[in-house]
Amino acid sequence: MIETSPAAGHSVTAEPQDGVLVITIDRPGQRNAIDGTISEGLIAAIELLNSDNRLRVGVLTGAGGVFCSGMDLKAFAQAGLPAGLGPLLRDGSTHKPLIAAVEGYALAGGLELALACDMVVAARDARFGVPEAKVGLFAAGGGLLRLPQRLPVNVAMEMALTADPISAQRGYTLGLINRLAEPTEALADAITLANAITRCAPLSVDASRRLVRKVQCGADEDFWAFQAPLIKKVFRSSDAKEGPRAFSEKRPPAWQGE
Repeated sequence: MIETSPAAGHSVTAEPQDGVLVITIDRPGQRNAIDGTISEGLIAAIELLNSDNRLRVGVLTGAGGVFCSGMDLKAFAQAGLPAGLGPLLRDGSTHKPLIAAVEGYALAGGLELALACDMVVAARDARFGVPEAKVGLFAAGGGLLRLPQRLPVNVAMEMALTADPISAQRGYTLGLINRLAEPTEALADAITLANAITRCAPLSVDASRRLVRKVQCGADEDFWAFQAPLIKKVFRSSDAKEGPRAFSEKRPPAWQGE
């Protein structure tokens, strides 16, 4: 089992279960928000999944009834973007199937983590959203690439521009979610799905996954290249500082448009 900095209240655990690696973001007091330590823990867990031949599938979930609320805005205001998660969000960086098991909500970077997985199992009462525009940022971890791939473009546009979330039920109807689970049962249902994969031939699973991802992600490089200067413009702006500050101070932000 991997565990990082439990004394500081920041941990990621990775527990093998009969060929399935259950990876848990375990920072429930902060709604499993991502900071540098969580990022390091996730990278270590993915490295374990990639390197151990006994592991066939990964399941990513969150502790405390919440998948992940996204980037830790207080940490961002002090230290900027957490390092290291880029490869995972950008190309999945796993050599094996990865399933998101979502309870509560997957927001901002949390939704982008779910989208970086190959499949999503969600509790019926879960919610999914990209609220970055409310704090002067945008979903720079692949959310604006993958949402239009998995949802109708007009729905993805509404989510990005209004920052309003959608329900798991709507996400399932539109194809964002593979399976709906009863509340508290998302992890169990995701492991059931993972076990169905482990019963199939490893080389067949690998080849099929690679081909599906290749078709889905044909224009990724152009997207990332187009996004790079926008990250510099938006994330270094005055509004990018004001949004997290207002969020921390629990007040409406005063946007400057610069």
